[in-house]
Parts: sequence; C-alpha cells; structure tokens
Amino acid sequence: MAPEIRNRILDAAARVYAQYGFRGATTRLIANEAGVNEVTLFRTFGSKAELLQAMLQSQVTATAAPTISTDTDDHEQELTRWCETVLAYLRAHAHLIRKTMAEAEERPDAACVACEGPNSAGDSLVLFVEHLRAAGLADADADVQTAVSMFMSAMFGDALYRDVMPDVFPQPVEAAPAKYVQTFMRAVGLHAMPLPARSRQARVAGTRRRVR
Repeated sequence: MAPEIRNRILDAAARVYAQYGFRGATTRLIANEAGVNEVTLFRTFGSKAELLQAMLQSQVTATAAPTISTDTDDHEQELTRWCETVLAYLRAHAHLIRKTMAEAEERPDAACVACEGPNSAGDSLVLFVEHLRAAGLADADADVQTAVSMFMSAMFGDALYRDVMPDVFPQPVEAAPAKYVQTFMRAVGLHAMPLPARSRQARVAGTRRRVR
C-alpha cells in the first residue's frame, strides 16, 4: 500500500472520528472521506479498531512533546515558550482528545494514547524543576508533583474548554501562558531572572541585531 494512500486514510479517519466518535465513525464514512473503497481500508488496517488506534497513534507522534531547555538564564521566558507550544498542541488536537475522553470508560486504551503527548510534556516539566532544585534555584521543599499537576490541568482545561467556558480562564487568551507560568513558578519557589540580568540580555540582543 502506497504511503500516501495510508496517510490519506489516517487523515480521513481523524476528521470522521473527531466528529462522530468511535461508534459513529463507520468504515464507509472513513472510506468515502478518504476517497477509497472499504476493501482498501480493510486491506491496509485490518479492522476499524486497528485503523482508529493507528490514527490516534499517528496524531500523537506527528508532533513531538516539547522540551524545556535548561541552558538559559531566563527560566520564566523559557517556560512561557514551552507553555505556548503545549497549548498549541492541545488546541490542535482538542476535538480528538475530547472524543477519546468521552469514550474513556468504553475504550480506555484509546484515551491513554490520546494523552501520551500531554503526559510526556508533564514529565519534561518535572525534570526541568528537578534540575533547578539541584542547582538551588527552586524551593527544595516544594510539592513539585502537585504544582505540575495543577499547571498541566490548567492548560488541558484551557485548550479543551475555553470555547465553552471562556470566563473561567485568564483573559485575553494571549496572556494565559505567562499567567500560568507565573503561578507555577511561585508554587515551586522559582524566581524570575533579576531585572538587571534582563536588561543586559536585552542590550546584548539589540547589539546583535545592529551588527547584523
């Protein structure tokens, strides 16, 4: 089977599944959406369950979970960049995640696959804080797991439910990442880069721009 046909079926399955869920995403609907016949679909994936599992896996692995660099003096800026990336990932996959969560009791394996990206992002956040604690830059007594759980839950809820409960989340939407990061930093005892250091960094960046 040509890779382009396989990818076309996976893309079609993602669109149909996001609209109808597992039960409503029939192989006929998916085949029609992909512009192939059902025989091609079954020859490629074997069954609807295997097709939708492959679709969810492809959606998860298409975008690697973002990492957080420790090679910086401005941890607040780096965390905000990371938060923006995670939120963008969650928003791009919101329809799929909502469907799999709604069907979690019936299909728990699918829900686990859909949450692999957010879980990996949360793991990288824990490692980032542990690195800062080892360097004496974060509170050694902070409850990191709870702080990470609250941070990830806030982003998860923001990405999936802001459209139906806008007043629950920070406004405007563009300011949300910075606000989540500031709250998280206070929870783990991580301080922002001192203002003089920020000023030096800004002057260096300006000098580089002028040299170019």
